[in-house]
Order: sequence, then C-alpha cells, then structure tokens
Amino acid sequence: MPTSDLTWHLPDDLARNVRDRLADLRRQDVVRRIWARDLTVWTAADEDRWLGWLTLPAQERSAVARVTEFAAQVKAEGVRDVVLLGMGGSSLAPEVIQSIVGRTEGYPNLHVLDSTDPGRILSIERAIEVRHALFLVASKSGSTLEVNILKQYFFNRCVEQLGAEEAGRRFVLTTDPGSKLHQIAEQERFRVIFDGVPTVGGRYSALSNFGLVPAALIGVDLGAFLDRADAMARRCAADGPENSAFELGVLLGELALHGRDKPTLIAPPSLAAFGAWLEQLVAESLGKQGKGILPIDGETPGAPDVYGRDRVFVHLRLAGTPDPAGDAAADQLQRAGHPIVRIDWPDRYALGAEFYRWEFATAVAGAVLGVNPFDQPDVESTKVVTRRIAAEFEKTGKLPPDPHVSGPESAGPFLDQLREGDYFALLAFIEMNAANLHALEDIRGLVRDRRKVATTVGFGPRYLHSTGQGHKGGPNSGVFLLMTCDDPEDLPVPGQKYSFGTIKLAQALGDLEVLTSRGRRVLHVHLPDVETGLRALHGALKERLVQ
Repeated sequence: MPTSDLTWHLPDDLARNVRDRLADLRRQDVVRRIWARDLTVWTAADEDRWLGWLTLPAQERSAVARVTEFAAQVKAEGVRDVVLLGMGGSSLAPEVIQSIVGRTEGYPNLHVLDSTDPGRILSIERAIEVRHALFLVASKSGSTLEVNILKQYFFNRCVEQLGAEEAGRRFVLTTDPGSKLHQIAEQERFRVIFDGVPTVGGRYSALSNFGLVPAALIGVDLGAFLDRADAMARRCAADGPENSAFELGVLLGELALHGRDKPTLIAPPSLAAFGAWLEQLVAESLGKQGKGILPIDGETPGAPDVYGRDRVFVHLRLAGTPDPAGDAAADQLQRAGHPIVRIDWPDRYALGAEFYRWEFATAVAGAVLGVNPFDQPDVESTKVVTRRIAAEFEKTGKLPPDPHVSGPESAGPFLDQLREGDYFALLAFIEMNAANLHALEDIRGLVRDRRKVATTVGFGPRYLHSTGQGHKGGPNSGVFLLMTCDDPEDLPVPGQKYSFGTIKLAQALGDLEVLTSRGRRVLHVHLPDVETGLRALHGALKERLVQ
C-alpha cells in the first residue's frame, strides 16, 4: 500500500490483518484523539502529560534565533570541539544528526560521551584540548548519574587547566526548568542554560533543544531541519493516505501481535546511524508488560533463510545515493516472502521528518499493543539497584561479588537456550570503539547465521537508557550475554570513593540483578583482557555452533 514516500509489501494474511486494523482504528478516530490528547487511546494512565512532542516542530521555531546566534558566537571564538555529556534521548539524536546531516566546515567537531567506561572517557579527553573545547551537559531530569559524574570530572579538569573563574564559561546546559542540575549550573556560572520541554520525554526530544542545540553548534540549518519535521507533523494530523506514520505504527503493532516483533533495519552507510536512535525510541517506548517491539540495528544483511518468522524488514533509501547491496538484499527478502517496508528519504535533512514520523508511529503502535509508550518503569529499576550498590561501595569500599560469573568458555553451552523467536543480546560493559564493535559484530553474525535468531549489540551503560527497558519489561525472548572487563586505566570520580570503572561495574551488576530477578536467561562473563577475551569468546561460540 503506497504513500508518496513509504510502501509496504506483506504476505497476504498479514496484509489483510493490517488493513483491518487500519480500518478499525480509523473508525475509532484514533488520529484525531491523539491530537486531542486523549489518554484513553493508550492505557488511561498519564499519557496526556507527555504529548508535547506533537507540536515541537512549530513550537521550537521561537528558539531557533537564540540557539543559532549562540552557535555563531562559539564558531567565531574558535571553539574546535564540543563534548556532549548525556545519556539516551539526550545523546542519541545529536549523534545521529552529526552522522547523517553532517558538520558544516568551520564549525566545531561534536564528541558524544554517553559512557562511564574509563577508556572511552580518556579517548575523548585525549582527542580535545580543554582550552579550545565547550562542554554541553544534557539531562532532562538533571539527576542522571552518568551525566552528573561526567560533568564533575570535566569541570574539575577545566578548573585545573583554566582556573575557577573561567571553568563555568566552558559549560552549557540543556535541562528541564527547575532541575537540580539547573541550580548547580547557576551556582557554577555556566555560560548558557537552554530549557527542555517538561511535557516531552527524553526519547521524544530530538526536535527540542536537546537535539537543536548540538545541531546548531555543528552548523546544521535549524530552519530547514524543522521545516521537514513540521511538514511531517501536518501529514500526521490528517486521517488519510498522506499519514504514512499512522500506517507505519499500525503495521508495526499489528505484525508484533502476530509474532513479527523485530523490525530489522537495512540502510546504506549514509543512513545507518539512524538505527541507534530508532532502537531506543521503539524498544524503550513499547517493551513493557510482557509486550514489545525490538528494532534490530546493525546486523549485516544475510540470505533469506537465516531469518525466522519474527522479522519485518525496514529498508531505508536515500535519493541520489545508490545502494545496490541494500536494494538487492531487500528485493531478495521480499521474493522469499518476508514483510518489507520501504521508506525513501529525499535528502539528508529529511532526518527531521523521520524523527517525527517514527515518534508518531511509535505512539500509534503503543495504542495497538495496549501499552503506555511514554514511561520506562524497568529503566528505573536498574537505576535503583545501581544506586544501592554504589552507596554500599561508598560505605564498605567493596562491590558485591557475583558468585555465578563465568569465563568465555561457558558461553557455548549457554547458547543452547536459544529457541525460535528469541533474540541474542550482547551486553558489553567494555570500551565502545571500532575494534570492539567489529569483534562483537563477528560474534553476532556467527550466532545469527547458525541459530537463525535476531541479534543485538549494546554497550553498557549506554544500552541501559535504550533497549534495557525492553530487555526487562518486554517478552521473555532475550538470551543475554553480559560482559564486564578489567580496565587498563581507571579514573576517579570527583567527590566519591568509587571510580568510573567501579561505577561501570556497579551498573553491570545492577542490570544483572534485575534481569535475573525477572527470570531472564542471562550469563555474566568477565574478560580480564578485552582483546584476548573477545577472541576466546568467539572461539568458544564457534566451537559450539559448528557441532
């Protein structure tokens, strides 16, 4: 069923189900009710409090002049690097904007730091010069653990190198009005504070200051970006074929009810980064109450027979950018009978429209599944346990031991728990870098091809603010291999007994505890040396899988 930029091809039985569901929701006047902030579209909890994103493209135009003027000042001052300290919705959209739209020549480089891994922190610190850097702190609540300790670490670095008077001027904050971090920023004389929108949750905030401020700092044309989003918003207010976001949401929700709950992204390299943002939006919004949709990002396309009946493929295409490999893979999957959704982007600035399309589609899919797409109760559960573990360390100087921790050799037998419709998740509390990602991709490809299950890779603690909600709140279909490591270098957390390496391990142990308490299938493997350990892990899995 085509629209101007979205088409889908489904097996006949699924196509009938989707058309019936579309007709049913239109009879229920769901589009109009969403725009009327009718919380009964979902679970009648507090959904009406979190619908400010509906009008962001028009509303945020009033902020463009201030944000753009500030970006011009920063550029004129010769700032070379902007370091964004944020997690989840505060970091993923800026990362995607830089990757897809790109930095304009002459503007600063953007470095996104969403990790407590000491190696990752050091790699960014060594890539910049503090005297030529600006630090953008981003947290809606102002109480996010990772953001607060990263801010304090780099603030101390600025005090050491530039003096107390100058340090505050190197910091900019985006947060909701009145947050604790807002008060600290005023006390420490941050250069600028940009407000978030209290009625917009973090993962729906890409078109607010959380996305617009870093976008402006790298030279993105905010007017053009919001124009695209606003055009999509107007389409989403209509109850006709032009509302492709409504169709997409119904399709994803209906297919999930029939077991196809793992939309798998096929994208050219120029658009591949979109998957990380999409993964968070959909998995965190919809993975709860034993239901869910889990996007699969970063899998290398395979032959049709390596995929199970739990997939629907989303093929992104960028006009003027040939992608013969992606086109061939999608065509082959369609011929084999797999469901395919194709979305055509006219250019890179269409990212603004796609942010909005997928936000609206996710809200609609939540209505189909019968869940609240705006809360994240299971993300909070890991935060609670992590805070408890960290507090215990502050008192005793010790972390609780994990009596069940294993070496890489245990991973082979663990795979025997995989069943049809499951997914295999690598949860890696190691440095997020190209070498480690490549090693993990080799492992996931091996498991996907041999066991024919979906696979994901999440670096901790980053994934805790993304797919972590779906892991714990969604269907019990995940098989989780959680990895920790010894850190070659560690870093102190100013004002705390624990180090960054310690808090990273506390986060891993906290998630392990919650996953275990929810009856999830999880194995904790510790890698004293990451490079050697990943090779051993690959070897153990390969030995088991080729039997």
